[in-house]
Amino acid sequence: MRALSGITLLFNEAPDARKPDIRWRLYVFKGGEVLNEPLYVHRQSCYLFGRERRVADIPTDHPSCSKQHAVLQYRQVEQENPDGTMSRKVRPYVMDLGSTNEHRLQDNQIEPQRYYELFEKDTLKFGNSSREYVLLHENSSG
Repeated sequence: MRALSGITLLFNEAPDARKPDIRWRLYVFKGGEVLNEPLYVHRQSCYLFGRERRVADIPTDHPSCSKQHAVLQYRQVEQENPDGTMSRKVRPYVMDLGSTNEHRLQDNQIEPQRYYELFEKDTLKFGNSSREYVLLHENSSG
């Protein structure tokens, strides 16, 4: 585990970590209303969610969220093309870092310490916070 600002991080980036080639964004909703501007989450290979502002890339201030709650990690993976050939693509994944309170993807609780692939329009929720984070990219249609 590496340390940042004197705090030991609860994860190490995956060996296949890469910056995405698509401009992904997280839109934050509370009570059905959009909060602020979207979060641009394409400028680095991972983003840490949590209450510990010294290390969190995306602060989650709700008291039910852990100091280091979850990570959005971009990973280069192989995928099969329609013609049967293989190619590499950078895809977004999320992992709960063993948070005290659950982390939900599409309203389903996810297991800690396991990567889950994310897709356009997926919704993330952390702890008991009513905020929802919706993943879209620059070419997404409403």
